[in-house]
Amino acid sequence: MSVTRPGGFARIFALALALCVASATRAASAQPVTTPPPDSSTEADTPPATLERDVHVFVVQKDGSVEEHDDSTLRANTGAGVDAIAQRYVWFNKDIETITGLVAQTVDPDGSAHAVGPANIRDVQEPRSAGAPTFEDGVLRTVIFPGVQPGSRVRLAFSKRRTKPLQAGTFSYFAVPEDQPTQFQRLIFDLPADVPLYADARGYTAQPPVTENGRTRYAFDYAHGPYAPLEAGAIARVNWGARLMVTTVPGFAAFAARYRESAADPSATGPAIAAFAQSLTVGASDPREKAARIYDWMRLNIRYVALFLGETEAAPHRAADILRDRYGDCKDHVALFTALLAAVGVRAEAALVSLGPVYSLPDVPGYGAEAINHVIAYLPDLNVFADTSSGGVAFGFLPAGVMDRPALLVDDGVLVRTPATQPRARSARLEIDVNAEGNAAFRYHVDDAGASAEPERNTFRRATRQVAQQIAAQRVRLTGLAGTARLSTSALDATSGPFGTRIEGTLDHFVWRDGTTALPALSSLSGGIATQIDTWLAVPRRTQPWACVGGEYEEDAQIALPAFARVTDLPRDTDVSTQADAARIVYSAHYVFDPLTRTVQIARRLSARFGQQVCSAQQFEQMRDALVRIQRDTHAQIVVRAR
Repeated sequence: MSVTRPGGFARIFALALALCVASATRAASAQPVTTPPPDSSTEADTPPATLERDVHVFVVQKDGSVEEHDDSTLRANTGAGVDAIAQRYVWFNKDIETITGLVAQTVDPDGSAHAVGPANIRDVQEPRSAGAPTFEDGVLRTVIFPGVQPGSRVRLAFSKRRTKPLQAGTFSYFAVPEDQPTQFQRLIFDLPADVPLYADARGYTAQPPVTENGRTRYAFDYAHGPYAPLEAGAIARVNWGARLMVTTVPGFAAFAARYRESAADPSATGPAIAAFAQSLTVGASDPREKAARIYDWMRLNIRYVALFLGETEAAPHRAADILRDRYGDCKDHVALFTALLAAVGVRAEAALVSLGPVYSLPDVPGYGAEAINHVIAYLPDLNVFADTSSGGVAFGFLPAGVMDRPALLVDDGVLVRTPATQPRARSARLEIDVNAEGNAAFRYHVDDAGASAEPERNTFRRATRQVAQQIAAQRVRLTGLAGTARLSTSALDATSGPFGTRIEGTLDHFVWRDGTTALPALSSLSGGIATQIDTWLAVPRRTQPWACVGGEYEEDAQIALPAFARVTDLPRDTDVSTQADAARIVYSAHYVFDPLTRTVQIARRLSARFGQQVCSAQQFEQMRDALVRIQRDTHAQIVVRAR
């Protein structure tokens, strides 16, 4: 199986995502992505690079071993395209794969060719596995092309042989086109005639299979112009765009069984695991409390080594070794977590998902950077999904990257769905006292509850004092104010429940002693209602499905003004509500000025309930006018004139 994009020129997309070797995500029934946005770009700008020709041939044997022959040519159209193509990478597993016959050359715009010499081809350790000895099999063969300029082409051809399959007797391959235009791409799969190939092709054209000499060749062609850029907040293009999954595994139940067999581990029931699990749960009788204690120990003590599932052998290391070494990828996390749970009588199983902005799976099973690429745990008796590799998420909650998507339960062999929503609330109180010079002292208290509490607590749990104070200063600056800030928090040794932060400091020149001052009608610093609305309105019109995560927000502010300041304009009270299908947003804002105490009071409330993680462009259009009205209010000003 392979998870590299066609041609191996994916510019280390895996590094940027930093995902795990055996992960899980959402079900194919995702409703918000049923209306695909436009495929082609309307922009007149020249695309930075073009994939002119890309041919891959996979010669697969019955045992799952494979020889891959790649030949691809990219053209740089602009200076940005030079940066994109002048260095290319071939990922391989040095323990089971070899690269042979690598040929690389730069072709000038006039047709002159320059071979890439040995000095410009080197192997480097794949950064995600650095410092973890049991994962140091990932290598990047780096090819640096000389003399690339706009109009140049770079050609890379190589063969890769995998002598030991990542999963015995199986082969799968997942392809997603790059954003640049593709003039011609052909993917060819050559298999024994008695080994069927199952495919789910969207945007790829399947050629009639050809059988001869006891083997069958399947070919899929692809060509496309430039894609429209992804809009801010949009989910991954693979949810609606072209993609190809081929596999020799007939269905998800069989795929789950193979993972289950490869994960079998006698050490999981050994005395070391049992004794350690008992030590973590001393005095606990409730299964949920036992599970929470083991979960918290796992996420805070087992270092996460992020590798894609499918890049290395799709089997976890031994639970006893993971416990001893204190690190592992996602499948290792699940292996140790479920072993510790079993030792104290709590049932759990692995659940294969897709991690990241991917909310559907192909109709046939397989690993891939935007297919099955992650594994989490499911505790059926508690009806709880848990991802110990996420680190900063409390037990009973999930990181957004694995919510509202298909999950393949490994023991049961069925597709289910991870939760679409989870409680998330934030309350804020801001007090600003302006002195006779126009400067101000402020006090700001925020309580996070539900899904947002532990990520915030974990941020400060892992931060040095200096970094924590820098975060406080940044939250003031992002509000457009200047001054000082000092931060304190509630207890950092808790692992669940609400979390509070308090920032105190000063604000420079908040009100000018001469002329007119337009004060921001703040009810929070950055991260509150205004930030949330600005995020949803990051683009004026949406044509692509977008991530919509709701929550409950309460914000109250009090601004005490000095005697020299006279309030001439105060924002009007505002009430806004909108609904689009199951999505509902309700907002209110109330403003009062008390002339006796010279105090402005502000109260804002926002309830956003989407019922899902992904909203359609049509839903955005139905809610847009209401969101703009809310945004206008959150950016309202209080006009003050010096007497």
